Amino acid sequence: MRPLLFPALALSLAFSGCSGPGSAGSGPSRPGADVLLVTIDTLRADAMGFAGNTRVETPALDRLAAAGRRFADAHAHNVVTLPSHTNILTGLYPYQHGVRENSGFVLPARVPTLATLLKRAGYATGAFVAAYPLDSRFGLNQGFDVYDESFPRGSDPAEFVMAERRGDQVVGAARTWWSRQRGKHRFLWVHLYDPHAAYDPPEPFASRYRDNLYLGEVAATDSYLAPLLVPFLTGKEPPALIIVTADHGEALGDHGELTHGLFAYEPTLKVPLVVWGAGVAPGRDDRPARHVDIVPTVLGYLGLEAPPGLPGRSLVAPAGAVEPESYFEALSTSLNRGWAPLRGLLRQRKKLIDLPLPELYDLAADPGEERNLCATERRTARSLRDGLPRESAWPPPKGAVSAEQEANLRSLGYSTGSAPAKSAYTAGDDPKNLIGVDRKLHQVVDAYSRRRYEEAAALAREAIAARPDLAEAYEHLALALRQLERHGEAIAALESALQHGVDRETLRRQLGLALAEAGRAREAVEVLAPLAATPAADAATLNAFGIALSDAGRHGDAVAVLQRASGRFPNEPKCFENLGIVALRMDQPELARTQLRRALALNPSLPIAWNTLGVALFRLEGPAPALDAWERAVALDARQYDALFNIGLVALQARRPAQARAALARFVATAPASHRADIAQARRMLAQLGG
Repeated sequence: MRPLLFPALALSLAFSGCSGPGSAGSGPSRPGADVLLVTIDTLRADAMGFAGNTRVETPALDRLAAAGRRFADAHAHNVVTLPSHTNILTGLYPYQHGVRENSGFVLPARVPTLATLLKRAGYATGAFVAAYPLDSRFGLNQGFDVYDESFPRGSDPAEFVMAERRGDQVVGAARTWWSRQRGKHRFLWVHLYDPHAAYDPPEPFASRYRDNLYLGEVAATDSYLAPLLVPFLTGKEPPALIIVTADHGEALGDHGELTHGLFAYEPTLKVPLVVWGAGVAPGRDDRPARHVDIVPTVLGYLGLEAPPGLPGRSLVAPAGAVEPESYFEALSTSLNRGWAPLRGLLRQRKKLIDLPLPELYDLAADPGEERNLCATERRTARSLRDGLPRESAWPPPKGAVSAEQEANLRSLGYSTGSAPAKSAYTAGDDPKNLIGVDRKLHQVVDAYSRRRYEEAAALAREAIAARPDLAEAYEHLALALRQLERHGEAIAALESALQHGVDRETLRRQLGLALAEAGRAREAVEVLAPLAATPAADAATLNAFGIALSDAGRHGDAVAVLQRASGRFPNEPKCFENLGIVALRMDQPELARTQLRRALALNPSLPIAWNTLGVALFRLEGPAPALDAWERAVALDARQYDALFNIGLVALQARRPAQARAALARFVATAPASHRADIAQARRMLAQLGG
């Protein structure tokens, strides 16, 4: 990653159209006031009641907006989670702090965050985040006394499905921290992820919004925030500065985009922004507002000096003479797929989107961005293009993406990887001309996450046919085929990609996993060994290599690799789960039990760990605890067929006929053909039970 050069930040002052921190005049100042920052992931600017949406109920946010200052023309600078939150917390543009995408970037320790600055000022600082894109490994934990990222970790056979922490759990933990810091100056950041796809609101919101599940998630999020926000509005909490915004919006089909990350039209770039606090004049504010304005707003309100070179200005100070410009970008598909990079500039409601097929919109007259003015307003388009900051020049350097990062981000619907930069991009690389491929990949993810693997595989093949150089499509195809236990086809698809020059580390890693699952353990070891040998090998790679070694009969080597993994990644339950599996293979059930319980202590929702623990418990403690463990496994994942069969077999021996009959019937009805011998035995046992 390019080092941050603070002298270069001075250039952004002229670009931003303002004269620097503190120059906008003296707004309200409350030294020592508490600060609450709430970021809601994937929240459209028009998705709340206070924004005029009559189809959704958001009483808590509406009440805050009515009492606070609502910025009706606020914009993000990125359309994915990590870089957008980095903009919010540093007050810098993405090309300044260096974080340009969700994967392959880490905020350098030398770049101060708002938490860093407030901690120096004597504040207790706490962050409570809901999902993996904001994991502390990406650097946003800098300056926080507490960085609570208690979303579940570990293995899930479905890969795309990663349990996120629901908003009420995040808010509950945040409120506890807030109360415990009473008497101190407090800065709290709360991040809620619920409106992000896939949309699955809890009841009663699922029923109430069955025709628009996205708005159901928004309404649920509002209900989660009510216990945090309402006490301030009713005077039960001391006055504080509260800022609520979104990292980006959601397309919901506008301009052909299903979710976010591809384009930078208003549905994903425009965000809600509300500022509430003593001395902050309430009402609608139509001045342009930006994420880079949040840090100067907080520091100005507290009477603290801002670092030199910040491009933003305080939103609660009087307006400056010059309306600020705003830079934005959407680089995910360029970094991950090799498509054209998207950069742009907003100036006086004119919006340039710089692509091989450039776009210019007058947002005041055309808020829906339906009329491209590039051909008729060439001078304006040229002026905006010339205004793009030189520091944002393409391509940004991207670091390695670990297997774990890839799996976790893929589970949230984000593409990952590393595509080679091109010397020039053509209309064929413009994402507008590739929207069909993007939609196809989203459909693959959706079908896969719903365990419709045949459909996912077919869609992935269609994506490959449309774009044969797309490594992501080959990997999606192989994932679906592996879930269908068609390992030979998965291997063939991955090897075909390599033969056609589509090559990246994540693809080779998946090839190793597929070979191991196909019983070709020695070949898997050969593929995975070079990846695991690097000093930067991550937990997922080491785990895959360790199991491949064990599959090849090299249990001692497997233990050494897995112990290396658990030593480097002590909070990753998969390491201990695999150590338990290998210990059982080595006829060490007591050690297996210990390791598996360590895995489940880190995450109690691991079906493979429960299944394996059941085997160890049966050998050490007998049928009852083993049956309980296997029942936990199948409750978490109905495809734990070995656990189902074991329940039937052991329950029959333990004279629990009802439990045996239920498990065996499910096994016969659901187990795939690869279990044909056990299916035949299960039918015989059912006949014995009279079932």
